[in-house]
Amino acid sequence: MAKNLRVLVVEDDAIIGMDIEHRVKKLGYEVCGVADTAEEALDIASRTHPDVALMDIRLRGEVDGIEAARMLRDTLAVPVIFITAYSDMKMRSRALDMDPLGYIVKPLREVELKNTLEAAEEKIRAG
Repeated sequence: MAKNLRVLVVEDDAIIGMDIEHRVKKLGYEVCGVADTAEEALDIASRTHPDVALMDIRLRGEVDGIEAARMLRDTLAVPVIFITAYSDMKMRSRALDMDPLGYIVKPLREVELKNTLEAAEEKIRAG
């Protein structure tokens, strides 16, 4: 299967965002943008039509990543994979209620990112 999944990276830490972008590209996927707020994520997604968003739960601004994921899903039908350093049960429960394509706890391991993106791609391609 060709790796042509278009990925939007949403991460509030610029250095981590660049690292995730680099890793996603290294795995053979296309990064269609990097955002650090929900508003920026929605703007980029509306212009680039990503297949999936890698979404940090903590974002800059008033809207967190879980609500941003809801907006992406409801307005643009973009599914998400959550990436977070915070693994408390309440936050995890809120995130899992969004029915994400994956949930990765930082620090990000390349093999876990690879496996999660491959599984997400299979789900997306299957419809």
